[in-house]
Amino acid sequence: MAVSDTLRFITCGSVDDGKSTLIGRLLAEAGAVADDQLAALPVGPHGPDWSFLVDGLLAEREQGITIDVAYRYFATPRRKFIVADTPGHEQYTRNMATAASTADAAVVLVDVRKGVLVQTRRHAFLCALLGVRSVVLAVTKMDLVGWDCAVFDETVADFTDFAARIGLETVTPIPLSGRDGDNVLTPSANTPWFDGRPLLETLETLATATTVLDAPFRMAVQLVQRNGEARAYLGRIAQGAVAVGDRLRVEPSGREASVKALTLSGEAADRAGDGASVAVILDADVDIARGDVLAAASAPLESADQFEATVVWMAEAPMLPGRVYDVQVGTASRSGQITDIRHRIDVNSLEPLAARTLGLNEIGVCHLSLSREVAFTPYDQNRELGGFILIDRESRATVGAGMIHFALRRAHNIHRQAVTVDRARRAAAKGQKPAVVWLTGLSGAGKSTIADAVEARLTALGRHCYLIDGDNLRHGLNRDLGFTAADRVENVRRAAETARMMADAGLIVLVSLISPFAAERRMARELMAQGEFLEVFVDAPLATVEARDVKGLYAKARSGALKNFTGIDSPYEAPETPEVHLDAASLSVEQSADRIIAALHAAGRLDP
Repeated sequence: MAVSDTLRFITCGSVDDGKSTLIGRLLAEAGAVADDQLAALPVGPHGPDWSFLVDGLLAEREQGITIDVAYRYFATPRRKFIVADTPGHEQYTRNMATAASTADAAVVLVDVRKGVLVQTRRHAFLCALLGVRSVVLAVTKMDLVGWDCAVFDETVADFTDFAARIGLETVTPIPLSGRDGDNVLTPSANTPWFDGRPLLETLETLATATTVLDAPFRMAVQLVQRNGEARAYLGRIAQGAVAVGDRLRVEPSGREASVKALTLSGEAADRAGDGASVAVILDADVDIARGDVLAAASAPLESADQFEATVVWMAEAPMLPGRVYDVQVGTASRSGQITDIRHRIDVNSLEPLAARTLGLNEIGVCHLSLSREVAFTPYDQNRELGGFILIDRESRATVGAGMIHFALRRAHNIHRQAVTVDRARRAAAKGQKPAVVWLTGLSGAGKSTIADAVEARLTALGRHCYLIDGDNLRHGLNRDLGFTAADRVENVRRAAETARMMADAGLIVLVSLISPFAAERRMARELMAQGEFLEVFVDAPLATVEARDVKGLYAKARSGALKNFTGIDSPYEAPETPEVHLDAASLSVEQSADRIIAALHAAGRLDP
């Protein structure tokens, strides 16, 4: 460990613990605030309101809380600093996690009157997960308890016990008053019993992880740029160093080439080290794309498509195993699913708890499956190549962040078996083109009746087809599933995989399934070949299907006897651009079947 020229640190803790006030006071005392800004500070009965130097958003000032992450830059003769003032409110934990992912250290604030709270523990746990190992425990508002040493010691003991259990290596406690400046820049006369350093001096001398110069070279490719007749591969070196003449391996493809030239800051260079943004030109024409990783050939990087990882969930809507998300690992983009939640972690007790979903700010150990391999290192070895984010495919919002622990063994042990007879030959043997007709709509809309009529028509035409009905699935393959959102996602996933295999066999597959969520219907579409999937929206208003209520399900749902029923207490997301839109109130079953058959003809699925 060593002192570096620049320290990136965050301030975190529960809401109203005094983060913005402390950092504002620190900036002012360190001479990092212009005189006109100091003069503009509002003054209350206890002096200037230092938080105004940090809480830049109007909404923050009106509510008295930090919402966004505020970055500030300052320097002393001994060191440069980048400080991120992060939100304390539970709703904005995701903002804190984002800042912690690049921090060297953290100042965790605790209001001495309240002690260590759930949010304090959550932030400390996130610091440990995200690789922050040095923590300053700022016990604030000590003036409000008369600078009582016993209260300070009790708070420190509570926090350090928790810190030891989560693997935080260094905790430096300091008694403070951000408002009055005690122990911020200079030792306070109010704490003769405290023999430690004040906050700024502690930050100036805080040990941070040193760069491991002899670590194997790693660089995720961000951009491929033509440079004359050659291609340059641009990225930021995540680890180690590279020099002209070095032999490199491209992961995950495994191809190798040597470094012909390097460009650093627009100038030719012989060598570049950890953290540098560099352009690498190789001596061979190798297929390399954004998301690939250049690694030292003597120390190849592992690649896999299935992992165990810790996931921090950041969205209001719960995380649903089986739902497809866009996953960003380093610079690589893949589609992927959380296939299993091993357990959720109680941030107070650190106990593993059984869970089928993760809610906002919950943390769980999960299995992640990607559509294709990516090169990676475990997060505790390299943040850049071991971290990932989950992106909702509909809203494009970042909904989760994760840290890879290791590749699952089955990712290496399972390989696709080559087969002699492919899907084209299977379809040709049947004299038809495969298709998947996916009928979606509310319960009682008429999906199964219409699908049955279409199957009868296709069979009469001599076509090979099969009907996958949602109710029938739940009597067999999906009999273990209920009707929670997570179970509905898994229900559709299994149906879609079954339909994919049947289409691979050359069949025309009819799927009659409520499939209420747009994300899962999109997942089903993407499993099929181009032009093979036809979405049919059997559109019946809620009032119409309730009036029919053939199975008596709506009556049960209205009475509360049937929970999670689509259209009543569980949402239905109607298709926006289906291939076929059937108005169930105005079309007969025969007319609806006619339209689906016509759509199959138009898509070229029923051509001779």
